[in-house]
Amino acid sequence: MTSATRPSETAARHTAGTGRAACHHGEILQGCFLDDRRRPVHALVTLPMNGPGNTAGFTHRPGSPPDEVTVTPGSRTKARTAAVLTVRECAARRGSDPCGGELTLTGDLPVGLGMGSSTSDVIATVRAVADSWGLRLPPETVARIAVRAEGASDPLMHGPRPLLFAQREGRVLEALGAALPPTVVVGCTLAGGGPVDTLALPALHHDGDLPAYGRLRRMLRRAVADTDTALLGRVSTASARLRQRTLSKPEFPTLLEIADSMGAAGVQIAHSGNVAGILFDPRLPGLHQRARRCARALEGEGCAPIRIFTTFPPPTSEEFPWTCTSRKPWADRT
Repeated sequence: MTSATRPSETAARHTAGTGRAACHHGEILQGCFLDDRRRPVHALVTLPMNGPGNTAGFTHRPGSPPDEVTVTPGSRTKARTAAVLTVRECAARRGSDPCGGELTLTGDLPVGLGMGSSTSDVIATVRAVADSWGLRLPPETVARIAVRAEGASDPLMHGPRPLLFAQREGRVLEALGAALPPTVVVGCTLAGGGPVDTLALPALHHDGDLPAYGRLRRMLRRAVADTDTALLGRVSTASARLRQRTLSKPEFPTLLEIADSMGAAGVQIAHSGNVAGILFDPRLPGLHQRARRCARALEGEGCAPIRIFTTFPPPTSEEFPWTCTSRKPWADRT
C-alpha cells in the first residue's frame, strides 16, 4: 500500500467521490520571512476554525475529454481548474486515461472575507476527485494543485496545526508546533462585511521589515512552545499593525481600544479580508462576562460580531456562551 492509496481500493476505480475542507479566521502572522536558503519569501500563519467549511462531490463522465468538467455553482472557476488538474494527477497515478466529470460544491462560507473560502472550495474539490479515483493525495500534492488553481493558497490541506506557509509557493517554511496556545476568539466583520479581492491587492514589498518579521516568527515559535496566549496576542497585534500599510482597516484603532478595555491578549485580522477577532486567554477571570461585553462593544462600534470560538476543544460539552446577534448559518457556534 502507498500513502496515497486506500487499501480497500487498490484494484478498482470509483466513479464518484466526495471531499470536505475547513476554513480559517484570517491570519495570526503574515509578512516576509527568510527561508532555509536565506531567500525572502512571503508567508503566513492562519488562525484555524472548526465547524464551517465547504463540501464537494465529483462524478466521472467516462469517455469525455479530461478538461470537460462542469461545476455547480458555475462561478467556482478556481475549483473547476483544480478538478481538471486533479483528474490528470490521479489518472497518471493510476496509469489510466483521464476523463471529465461533474463537480458540485456546497458550503456555508462567505466569499472574500478572508476565511479561505476559495481554498476550501479547491481542497474539497481535490479530495473529491481523488476519492473518485480511490486515492488520497498527500498534502504537498494538494498544495501544489491549489496554488496552480488559485495563484495563492492557504495551508488548510495540512490541517489545523500552526505552520508558516508560503502561500504563493505552496510549501511549508516551518512547522511551529502541534497547536496554537489556548485562545478564545470573539470574531467580527469589518467594513460592513464587504468582500476583498485577494489577488487584486498590491504586491507586498516588506523586505525592509525582514528583521521585524523575523522577531515575530521567533516570538510565535516561543508562544507555541510555551502555550503562551499573551505572547500569541502580541504577535498577532503586531502583525495586524504592520499590515495596515497595505490593507488599512479604519476600525483597527477601535479593535485595539476594545481589546485593551476588556483585558484581551490582543487582536487578529484577515490580512486579505474583513474578518477580525479579539483574543482572550481562557484562564482570564470572568471570561464569559468579558466575552459578552466584548461582543456588545463590537456591535456598538459597527463591527458586527459573528461568532465566539476557541483554538482548543471545550473542556465540557458546554460551548462558550453565544452572545452575538448574527444568525447567518456560517455564524453558528463551533
